[in-house]
Amino acid sequence: MHGADPKVDPNPNSYPSPAPGPDPGPGLFGPDSVTWQLHADPIMWIAGIRALYLQALHPRAVRGVAQNSDFRRDAWGRLLRTASFVGRITYGTAPDAEAAGARIRGIHRRLSAVDPATGERFGVDDPELLLWVHCAEIDSYLHVARRSGFPLTDAQADAYVGEQREAARLVGLDPVGVPGDTARLARYFAEVRPELAATPEAFDVVRFLTAPPVPAVLRPLRALVWPAVAGTAFGALPPYAHALYGRDAPPRAAADRRLRVAGRLLRAVPAAVRWRLPPGHIPRAVARLGPDTRPSVRRLPSGEPEVP
Repeated sequence: MHGADPKVDPNPNSYPSPAPGPDPGPGLFGPDSVTWQLHADPIMWIAGIRALYLQALHPRAVRGVAQNSDFRRDAWGRLLRTASFVGRITYGTAPDAEAAGARIRGIHRRLSAVDPATGERFGVDDPELLLWVHCAEIDSYLHVARRSGFPLTDAQADAYVGEQREAARLVGLDPVGVPGDTARLARYFAEVRPELAATPEAFDVVRFLTAPPVPAVLRPLRALVWPAVAGTAFGALPPYAHALYGRDAPPRAAADRRLRVAGRLLRAVPAAVRWRLPPGHIPRAVARLGPDTRPSVRRLPSGEPEVP
């Protein structure tokens, strides 16, 4: 959601590329980071959908999207742009990531929305809104990955949250004020919960994600596959999110079983195949840095992985 997904949101391939140099370097995170390994896991697609459900529960954040976005008409383009931004800042060179961040910040500075309850106009680059979007995204990535069987220790999870302060900086936040470990992330959610609500705009997001538009020829495939994808993502929401949406939360064990099944199915697709799908940042990074930098759980830094 990155604040808002505006009508002027750039094509994922339109970010300026850095000038070629003798050593473009590993990027902001690098092959030895938790981020490098985690963001390559295909369960991130389900985590991203969970993030959208969660982000929509902040009234101002979702209004910023609803009043500046064409997400109802450009469902898949929106998801691909978000995936491309995450992939670019994770696997691109540092200048490439900085350029992507500058582009996003520039777009957000030009956008505003109106609170219908008060008539107040606010910028979508309000730090409180950017922080909510960031934390909901990182929380979703971390929870869905771990619950689906991606083997992270508590120390590695803390390292990931700390690494993601770089991503927060790129969208315009001061990293000092961004949670740097899982305990501080949990405290943030406890503090922000009184501000959350299921507005009409939030239910618009739920309806949109339940059956996103596709060409007529793909509707049978959507009917076959998408309910399981969206249902798994929604089931992974925290209990308070289910309550705000007026639904009963599924038992934790049942939600975790669905995530583990999804994880096994997605990871069964060979990496050489899925990494070639759009936006395709991982093969370019490996080509730049060498085959020994391929993302893998075996490369996770510090500590033995937990058995899921």
